[in-house]
Amino acid sequence: QQIYQLRQKQSISQNKTFDPLKAIAEQIASRYRLLCFDEFVVNDITDAMILGRLFKALFDLDLIIVATSNVPPEKLYENGLNRALFLPFIQMLRDNLDSLNLASPTDYRLEKIAGLPVYYSPLGPETDAKLDALFLTLTGVSTGVRLEIDVLGRKLIIPNAVNQIARISFSELCESPLGNPDYLAIARHFHTLFIDRIPILAPHQRNEAKRFIHLIDTLYDQHVKLFASAQTGPTGLYPDASGIEAVEFDRTISRLIEMQSADYLQSDHKGILSTGSHE
Repeated sequence: QQIYQLRQKQSISQNKTFDPLKAIAEQIASRYRLLCFDEFVVNDITDAMILGRLFKALFDLDLIIVATSNVPPEKLYENGLNRALFLPFIQMLRDNLDSLNLASPTDYRLEKIAGLPVYYSPLGPETDAKLDALFLTLTGVSTGVRLEIDVLGRKLIIPNAVNQIARISFSELCESPLGNPDYLAIARHFHTLFIDRIPILAPHQRNEAKRFIHLIDTLYDQHVKLFASAQTGPTGLYPDASGIEAVEFDRTISRLIEMQSADYLQSDHKGILSTGSHE
């Protein structure tokens, strides 16, 4: 979003030598000496190219960087399209950062399950009725209103919103051409999200799986409370263990489980943006 805003300003001033990533790095370095990335992951070659330029600028400014990840640097973006273009960034990480293996046999998220009724399966009239009743209990109405949220100069449509609670189907969220900026806008605007009818994802549904991974990551990072109906439990949503997204989806499963815990449900939402208009 910062890159977009800076490019908009510079297109007006006609400064062709301006580098928005260098400007962002300088802004970060002017405020912080230490920058931490939790669960660092790369999914897209375009993101990889942007990260390479940003990290080089940060390293040039002597910023201290700490990152955690499910994979070592050499396995980032493994088997990704045009990965050869990403290899210089991996080498940059290896040259500038020490890599420590902190593997643990315990997934501590799984120990925090409280068994609260926020995730309903399998799909069917009974599950629909339970989610309907829960939405009514939390909002006081059976159906909300249509809401438009501004995202990078365009309108993101939320079909069913009541104050800071929204209800959207999996199809609308993950089968539509949405991306991280859309999911972040949703996560910042709403402290609670209902997702209807999450299916079991087939191997050919890579785009849907990837969007769902990004969506859950964003909701989790912003501490959004999630209520969902699904065809099966979290561990069965992506049965293709050989798929490229399988490793990432393990994190999604773990987060879906943690998002049902009492600790997560009691956590504070990270912030609400007033960027929408009701109709």
